[in-house]
Formats: sequence, structure tokens, C-alpha cells
Amino acid sequence: MEFSIVFVVSSTLLLLCSSPAYAKSTASPPPITLTPAPAPAPAYVNLTDLLSVAGPFHTFLSYLESTKVIETFQNQANNTEEGITIFVPKDSAFSSLKKPSLSNLTRDQLRSLILFHGLPHYYTLADFDKLSLSSPITTLAGGEYTLNFTDASGTVHIGSGWTDTKVSSSVHSTDPVAVYQVDKVLLPEEIFGTDIPPTPAPTPAPDIAPAADTPTESTDSKSSPLSSPDGSSSHRILGLGALSHLVLAMSGLLVLFL
Repeated sequence: MEFSIVFVVSSTLLLLCSSPAYAKSTASPPPITLTPAPAPAPAYVNLTDLLSVAGPFHTFLSYLESTKVIETFQNQANNTEEGITIFVPKDSAFSSLKKPSLSNLTRDQLRSLILFHGLPHYYTLADFDKLSLSSPITTLAGGEYTLNFTDASGTVHIGSGWTDTKVSSSVHSTDPVAVYQVDKVLLPEEIFGTDIPPTPAPTPAPDIAPAADTPTESTDSKSSPLSSPDGSSSHRILGLGALSHLVLAMSGLLVLFL
């Protein structure tokens, strides 16, 4: 009897171990997929500190702060996914700006002019080759405040109607902020109009003619015998005339005596 009970229990356990349910319960767990860690956020860029030490940009920085455009640029640089590209004129670009003058602009016009120096996207120097095909490009001033770009053998040229300049150096170019130095202040047509004065042509060098030879005194004293006969020739002519008259008179006397 006891043998039968043991046999039944063993058979039952054997059936349970070989059943699909038991196989499923003892299957190996699925592999664990590791999710890569998110990329670190770009380092915060303080534009005021950058422009203070990067070059002679004190005039542009003072305009950024007085118009509060620095806040717009700073927000675009660090709080958006697009980043920012800024074209910074050096101090000499402002000191050489005679006409038109920035002193006659209203506060809103001056703010738009400074915003005109920023693009709402981070661009490397290599990007301007393709960007030139999409010109004109809208600036952070918005609306019709656009810039034209051309890439000539790696040199980036910028045109705004009133201004034609080029990128002379890269001040900072690490995503999300690119800062490039330009030689002139970018002047928009939306503020200064489309009546752009023509660029004066370069003054040609004067042609210096060789000095004419000064007639010498000996040359002046000489004269052509046909145009101004000298005094001795006149005397010879008068002497010959008198002699001929004398010969005629003597001939007449001989005739009378004969």
C-alpha cells in the first residue's frame, strides 16, 4: 500500500516537472537592455565675460547692455536648442563710422540695430558655404532685417545693403555660441533706407608729365635767314644797289662824250 502511494506521488511530480507550465516558470529571465546616459548639457556661456576679455569689443558691449539686448542674446544662447551666432564689430569700426551716425537713432532703432548683429542659430565657419545659398538670412531683429552671405575661398563676406564686410576672425565657436569679429558695423536698410550713397571710386594717381625743354638763349638768338635776315645782309643789298646806279651813270656819260 505504501509502495503504491509513493509511486503515485513520484509519477505526479514527474508529470509536473515535464509540463509546459513548469518549463515556463523555470525559463531564464529576458536580457536587460542598458539605456545610454543622456549627453551632458552644454556649458553655460556668459556673453558679458566673453566679450570683455576676448577683444576690443567694449563699444559693442556697452550698446548690448544699454539696450538690454544682452539679455535676449543670453537667453538665445543658453535657453534654446538653436543656439546663437553673433557678429561683433571691433571698437575701431564704431570710431570710423562717420555717416550715418548712430547718435540720431531712437532707442528702438538702436536696439534693432544691435539685434541685427545676431542670428538665431549656431553656425560654424564651415556652415556659411551652404548658408550663402539660402541668403538672405533673417536676424534676431526679425522681419525684413536680413543679411546676405557669400563664401569666397573660405572667407565669409556679409552684406546688409549699407555695409559690405567680412569675418576677420573667430572669437568663440563652441556649440551653442559662435562669436565672429567683423571689420564694420552692420547697418540695416530698414533703419537707414535704401538710398545708399555710392562707394566713391579710388582717386587715380596723377600723371606727371616730363618738364618741357626750356629754350636756351643761343637758340632764341638764332633765326632763320628767310624769316629774319641779319643786319649785314641788308647792308650788302644796299651797297649793290648804289653800285649799279653808279655804273649806269658812268655809262651815260661815256655815251655823251662819244
